[in-house]
Amino acid sequence: MKGGGAAAAAMVAGDERYCEAEDRELTVRKTTLFSPGDGLEAYDHRTGELAFRVETYGRGGVCGGAAAAGDLALLGAAGEPVLTVRRRRPSLHHRWDGFLGDGGGAQQKPLFSARRSSILGGAGSGVLVDLLAPAPAAEFRVDGSFPRRCCRVVVAGADDDEDDVVVAEVRRKVDEGAHVLLGRDVFVLWLRAGFDAAFAMGIVLVLDRITGDELDGVLSDDLLEATSPVPVV
Repeated sequence: MKGGGAAAAAMVAGDERYCEAEDRELTVRKTTLFSPGDGLEAYDHRTGELAFRVETYGRGGVCGGAAAAGDLALLGAAGEPVLTVRRRRPSLHHRWDGFLGDGGGAQQKPLFSARRSSILGGAGSGVLVDLLAPAPAAEFRVDGSFPRRCCRVVVAGADDDEDDVVVAEVRRKVDEGAHVLLGRDVFVLWLRAGFDAAFAMGIVLVLDRITGDELDGVLSDDLLEATSPVPVV
């Protein structure tokens, strides 16, 4: 399943409120370092206002609707459920599904499905995301390494004459005042104009669950230290 790069670059997956006419950056902060996906906050880079936060159902956070314990809840600034991300079991490819709102019950079809491209795993690239609705469907791939906060979400061109398009990018955040590179618990999510920020955050949640924060099997010191700055080189 493959959608055209130009068309999918301006993609409203859930709600057009989360799409902007210009390129956008979110500053994402991990609030819980030892539980992947549980405890994230995303702020608009321009205004500094909270855009999204993440909680896990069944751990004393928000709960209700059709959500089950262990589901990840992407909430809007006012605390409204935007997406529910749920692991599919059993799945050799470590597959996760994303649903609008609180999950909507067993009969609701997923908005997107993400999986490893190989059952062998690894902490680098190799994650594919299928946008199932709304039409037209599209397939995205993740290039790079999320644990290193250096990866891109790419939609392939419809044919050999159309280039691949980068629709979102995760990268390390630089403190502009102090000119230092922050620890990996704070990072930037860049979004191409017109691309759904909530959908992009859903992909980040899945990456956090599938690849985690381990570098070569070890949780690195710069993540263990909350916002540990290092010189920019």
